[in-house]
Amino acid sequence: MRNIQHKKQPQSSWQSKPYLEQMANIGSEVYRAVNWRNKNNKEYADIAFIRSLKLFDLSKGSKLTPSQYRELTRMREIWVDYFKYENQYNSTDEDIYKYFMYLTIAFKNISG
Repeated sequence: MRNIQHKKQPQSSWQSKPYLEQMANIGSEVYRAVNWRNKNNKEYADIAFIRSLKLFDLSKGSKLTPSQYRELTRMREIWVDYFKYENQYNSTDEDIYKYFMYLTIAFKNISG
């Protein structure tokens, strides 16, 4: 598998973005991973999944409130469980889409 990096997104630039913007961008990678998996393209699904994890992990170093940090790490746990493991939380594509859609809408509403 190829080593995927966000070349356009230096760590300090990413970590200076507002929480909702970070989550909306993570959501884009999550959507890609699910969509590629549903199209039976494991390679592209895995690439998007890895990118999403890298963005989750970059976000951990941001100036987050304790509740934002808990939400970020909890969603990462749910996402990994859903996409790669036993789905112990019984998540669905729709659950994942809705979660990130609401965050994206919230970001767009505050950013104008």
